[in-house]
Amino acid sequence: MLTPLEVLKSYPAHDGSICGIYESRLASRQDSPFIVFQGKTWTRAQFKAAYLKAAQGLVALGIKKGDRVGVMARNHVGHAVMLFACARIGAIMVPTNPEFGVAEARYVLQHADVSVVACSEEVLPVVREACEGMTPSPFFILFDGEQSQAPNLQHWMDSAPDVTLPPPASAEDTCIFIYTSGSTGFPKAAMHSQSNFVISGEANVARLWLQPDERMFTVLPLFHVNALFYSLAGNLAAGSALIFVDKFSASTFWDTVVQNGATQINVIDAVGRILKARPRSEFRPEHTVRVMYGIRPEAQACFRDEFGIKELITGFGMTEIPGLLCNPYEGVRKMDSLGMIGRHPDPRRPWAQCRIVDDQGADLGPNETGELWVKHPIVMQGYFRDPEQTRASFEEEWFKTGDLMKRDEEGYFYFVTRKKDIIRRRGENIAGLEIDRTIGEHPEVVEVAAIPVPAELGDEEILVAVVKKAGSTLTEVAIADWCRQRLAAMKVPRYVIFVEALPHTPTHKIAKHVLKADKTLQSRACDLQA
Repeated sequence: MLTPLEVLKSYPAHDGSICGIYESRLASRQDSPFIVFQGKTWTRAQFKAAYLKAAQGLVALGIKKGDRVGVMARNHVGHAVMLFACARIGAIMVPTNPEFGVAEARYVLQHADVSVVACSEEVLPVVREACEGMTPSPFFILFDGEQSQAPNLQHWMDSAPDVTLPPPASAEDTCIFIYTSGSTGFPKAAMHSQSNFVISGEANVARLWLQPDERMFTVLPLFHVNALFYSLAGNLAAGSALIFVDKFSASTFWDTVVQNGATQINVIDAVGRILKARPRSEFRPEHTVRVMYGIRPEAQACFRDEFGIKELITGFGMTEIPGLLCNPYEGVRKMDSLGMIGRHPDPRRPWAQCRIVDDQGADLGPNETGELWVKHPIVMQGYFRDPEQTRASFEEEWFKTGDLMKRDEEGYFYFVTRKKDIIRRRGENIAGLEIDRTIGEHPEVVEVAAIPVPAELGDEEILVAVVKKAGSTLTEVAIADWCRQRLAAMKVPRYVIFVEALPHTPTHKIAKHVLKADKTLQSRACDLQA
């Protein structure tokens, strides 16, 4: 097995741009697979031909450096085609959640001021309505299906005129806007350069020891930083293949893994919990997976012992700072932690620095909880058209994550909670995540979310919304008793409500901001102090 540095050094040097690193890998791997989607494989040579035709099509539409191209669809090879086409001419891709309604899509597409939108047929009506009033009106392209009002992607590329492309874009040119989930107010567009994308991919080679003959499978959405900056960029850097599906399906997951010969898998913890709970009849023991990224502690024994995946890696990053922390592939893994500061395969390259600070910005010592501040070579260029929020997110060169963490004496980081997930009860700060974890360990609980609700005399009380397993006879009092046995009295929830399901973000995280906005929850919940 090659070391990460040997993998990168097996290819010619490049200029740090997306198409530059693509050419570097193409030189020796023209016929190797790059994208596998819905049973079709695109070799590197075939994929280059596709993205160059798309680039010509965009230039023929008048798209130039700095213009924005929206993409709104479930995962499709068109995401990658459009990203690389934009990167070639210096345009910017704006991937958008296909579950958005008109108002949400309107905000993103009009805030980004897109000139083109590539989308699936099912969301075209939403896209058209969302873009009403834009001048000029964007040009629409369909990833699938046929409509007189929008050309099909393949037909559009086939008919693209043989125009001369502009000089290749540079590594520092912006290539993508990733919109945050917008848990408060409107979502923000984090701008990333081509260099950020490329370096993140190279770092992922070190994180997972990606090999050139690897076949990585991801179920994560291609409008999110994880699938783009880890999976797609990582396989670009390693010269390996990326397998993806239009959306996650738990029932067919293992079949897809086996049918495509996956050797690595990239997921998030919610997917791991779902797969752990699925019938074992769906599992395919003949799989060839050796590495899996994103399985958190509560599911690791299952994936290691039952599913036979030897290398389990966890880490941490954000839309603004991808690929920051990870448990090392080589070395001690503290699997209840987020790992250590990651690294680039080339040890000579300067990498991230992290601080844990108090509310005044003073550094804290080992095992003390404070906010994580980061100085990172892979940091966003800022929020598009939002200089005020950009300034507020930095203290000089340090990005303020808004996450409360602690670091042990050996440099491993532990997530405590989001600063905004703190519940202020009787003068004490309580981490909602700690309550979530404790109740989530109950054998009859599927999911749980602890949120603050108003108290009669100021401060806040704790409300937990719980999804219990089918057929469970679990009661509100039993939830409180479970907490009393495991938590300080201050952390025992006052209100408990059983719900059929919890709201989720597009990346399967519990959307606590939606729960907080439901002012009826408290009145509907069982008040254990009544």
